[in-house]
Amino acid sequence: MKKLLLNIVLIAGISMISVSCDRNLDEVNVDESRINEPVASKLLVPIQYNMAAVNYMRANDFTFDIMQVSLDFPNEGNTLSRYNITENTGAGFWNNSYKWLKQIKDMRDAAERDNDPNYRAISMVLNAWVYSNLTDTYGDVPFSEASNLDEGVTQPKFDKQKDIYVKLLDELKAANSLFVTTKTLTGSDIFYKAESDVNGIINWKKFCNSLSLRLLTRILKKNGEVNVNERILEIVNDPTKYPVFQSNAETAKVIVTGVAPILPPIARPQDFTTGRVASEFFVETLKANNDPRMALFFGQAKNIAPPQANIGYKGAPTGYAYGTTFNYQPSNMNQNLAKAPLNILIFPYAELQFILSELSFKGIIPGNAQTFYENGVKATIEQWGATVPANYFANSNVAYNNSLERIMLQKYVALFFVDQQQWFEKRRTGFPVLPNNGGLLNNGVLPSRLMYPPNPRVLNSTNYQAAVQQMGGDNINVKMWWNQ
Repeated sequence: MKKLLLNIVLIAGISMISVSCDRNLDEVNVDESRINEPVASKLLVPIQYNMAAVNYMRANDFTFDIMQVSLDFPNEGNTLSRYNITENTGAGFWNNSYKWLKQIKDMRDAAERDNDPNYRAISMVLNAWVYSNLTDTYGDVPFSEASNLDEGVTQPKFDKQKDIYVKLLDELKAANSLFVTTKTLTGSDIFYKAESDVNGIINWKKFCNSLSLRLLTRILKKNGEVNVNERILEIVNDPTKYPVFQSNAETAKVIVTGVAPILPPIARPQDFTTGRVASEFFVETLKANNDPRMALFFGQAKNIAPPQANIGYKGAPTGYAYGTTFNYQPSNMNQNLAKAPLNILIFPYAELQFILSELSFKGIIPGNAQTFYENGVKATIEQWGATVPANYFANSNVAYNNSLERIMLQKYVALFFVDQQQWFEKRRTGFPVLPNNGGLLNNGVLPSRLMYPPNPRVLNSTNYQAAVQQMGGDNINVKMWWNQ
């Protein structure tokens, strides 16, 4: 097990905020001078940092293993990378998501109380970001009645995924119309510095509409049941009303400075590499691309036999057959990926370009699929500070070949360290094709969802049972609504 410590800390200066939940602490020493009602401007940065940190850890602890980016090594046990999933696999993600969704709700309530359209719109975007990741992980989840403990709702119902998606998409559309781009925020913003940057709010608006395209592309199979293609064209055909990302500079991200309290989510960089190595599939994909970021991502493998010479970049096969022996020490992931300064990617510009490439490839939107694809490949490299080599697209492994498989393989690379997006997209499209190296569990079938964690099953059992019945079971092979 990776001994990783998540720095869930609140930003200095939010001591004036009432967290809006019952406290079991001694109230004798309460400072009566504090403001008892939440203030939207003070809630934003803690939500941004902490949910970014949660998702960074989610990529590191879960997505890397299940999507063959890295694996525990040496370990022949039933590990996550072999598809060994338990009810606790997503428990921390569930609990942290709902913790911060409550803060998002408090921010929205405060913004509505104070008639602040920008904070209201931002809260709607953040809500869609967090909830979409939750429902894409589990399927049906508490939504319409969630975060209502103050109103006495202790056992919220589980909403159907379709209803959640429709509501989130409608709210994103509404948020787009709320933004006032001529005003700055009254408090700090670690995505876009919208308290001081005149482009900050327009970048929030671009994030809003880019997120809409992510969600609409996720549910492409449900066009007709939901007006998916119509909504996509509405955004793409009216960039003035619905602006989207135009460059890496507009990527939604958190810049981790290493200055408290904006610290790396992994407290000790050595924990990022201890007991794990890079996966053969991910390493070989980048090698085939002649990717200029090899040294940024990996250390070199070494022969086990003396003098233990470097043998270049070489990963270990994920889910290797039990009993396999190795005559080399595989490449580690580079510890610098866990050190400040670093960027935690929330929604990269490159992802949007691959979305547009797929939509163009499928004839849903106008435009050139190859151009979008090449923009995405370039942005993927440049977002890590590397330079795209000359004649990069002359490489047959990178060149656009008019196939969804090629688009999705490069999108997989672009989604490195972006929460669970690699897993979601693999489930949706079947790409990239991941090898079965002889030791995968679950008959070698990639899990389609996570089981609900213990808390909702035990503490909200009636609604849990109803959700399980309407979904067709609580196991990792049940396909959720958008993938049926």
